[in-house]
Amino acid sequence: MSGLTNPSIASRTALVTGAGSGIGLAIARMFREAGMTVLFHDVVPAAEQTAKEIGAIFVSADLGDPALVRDLVDHIRELAPGGIDILVNNAGFQHIAPVDEFPEDIWINLIQVLLVAPFQLTKAVIPGMKKRRWGRIVNIASIHGVIASPGKSAYIAAKHGLIGLTRTVALETAEHGITVNALCPAYVRTPLVERQVAQQAALHGISEDAVISEIMLAPAAIKRLIEPNEVAAFVRFLISDDASSITGSVQMMDLGWTAR
Repeated sequence: MSGLTNPSIASRTALVTGAGSGIGLAIARMFREAGMTVLFHDVVPAAEQTAKEIGAIFVSADLGDPALVRDLVDHIRELAPGGIDILVNNAGFQHIAPVDEFPEDIWINLIQVLLVAPFQLTKAVIPGMKKRRWGRIVNIASIHGVIASPGKSAYIAAKHGLIGLTRTVALETAEHGITVNALCPAYVRTPLVERQVAQQAALHGISEDAVISEIMLAPAAIKRLIEPNEVAAFVRFLISDDASSITGSVQMMDLGWTAR
């Protein structure tokens, strides 16, 4: 990965949202190992200690409130006056319910966190990236950015929208040395997914391995969860010089799910 051995990469500043655990933490840790300055966002106060442990700068804001996202942007400008070179929009949550039973307030909040906040943060960092003639934006979408599943209307609408945002911003910014890509993993071994696996195992009276292979990943060719470090490694490639020709792409990391 020549992009990460380039001395200039250590001078880059990255913002990773939802960095307190799972995918976000793996990305933030990998960026720190590459020598980058990392702004480590999470809404959970306990994540501040995790940020300190890896040498990152903790920033907290509820991305579900547009005004608080704007406040976060102002705070980031104070902490990183040189600007954000790399933005990873990763924060999110899930709520499952049929569309006719889906609480409207949760639907709106989910769209704000997973789609509107990435737009707000992207809008904020683009001017600096244009000025420096270099930037990387990676949006952590999902396999549900390209397929649908019952009960997840808000999440799927948001992730489909995030892919549309990715493609549009990529076209608008390519001439300025900025790449914008979406990464679409299937189920990743995060605390949230592990809790779902345990709950399904208890509900169906089967092993957790059986839940993964027979229920969660029934349509996939590879019957295992993706590890957070695998996602981080893909992000590492997308921000490297080796990936400078890749923009507006939707990178599938789906265990062969969509090959059928």
